[in-house]
Amino acid sequence: MRLGVNVDHVATVREARKGRSPDPVPAALLCEEAGASQITVHLREDRRHIQDRDVRLLRQLVKTSLNLEMAATDDMVAIALSIRPDTSTLVPEKREELTTEGGLNVAGGGERIAAAVKQLQQGGIRVSLFIDPDLEQVKESLRVGAKAIEIHTGRYANAATEEERREEMERVADAASLARKIGLEVGAGHGLDVHNIGAIARLPEIAEVNIGHSIISRAVMVGIGAAVREMIETIRYHRLRG
Repeated sequence: MRLGVNVDHVATVREARKGRSPDPVPAALLCEEAGASQITVHLREDRRHIQDRDVRLLRQLVKTSLNLEMAATDDMVAIALSIRPDTSTLVPEKREELTTEGGLNVAGGGERIAAAVKQLQQGGIRVSLFIDPDLEQVKESLRVGAKAIEIHTGRYANAATEEERREEMERVADAASLARKIGLEVGAGHGLDVHNIGAIARLPEIAEVNIGHSIISRAVMVGIGAAVREMIETIRYHRLRG
């Protein structure tokens, strides 16, 4: 299982002072050095954390894989085609939200999403869609031409009871199983940490997880390299048990 590390919140701290540090670019390189398989950033339309400069520098310096999370808008598609990340993950975006609150409504986005997928893929960019663990959304993702999905694990991670967590885990597992059966590569992310990653890591259909907040939070205490290595070891442990 590959680990993508989202360094958005390094930029969040920087933007609190509108200064130069901490810089998400060297932070990303430290994540790679520690074993991360991918660097993920979300270039939001309001530029609240990651800036265009960050993405351009990361494209030059990242040696593993660069995943650009983005809204399916003409402006963002144009930026992606200019920068050429390895993957563009299309996500829903609301100006007032603190973080991405749910998955992309692929069925509701229809031809707009299909057009963005087509443009990005014609530009040589792998496209993934960030969706809720919903079987219809999985099917729609294939219909619009995506090659991969990332399952939103927020409801699983934030479940208030064990019963609710089991139910959400079943939804994730069912969505992952269907996606693999119809030929989509499967990732997962949102709200994952060393305490809840186990059940996700044991699903053989999931090839990749993208984790940001918990690693950056842990890095404040132990350093970013140690936080990344800790997550990799936890995933490896549960993967072997699965």
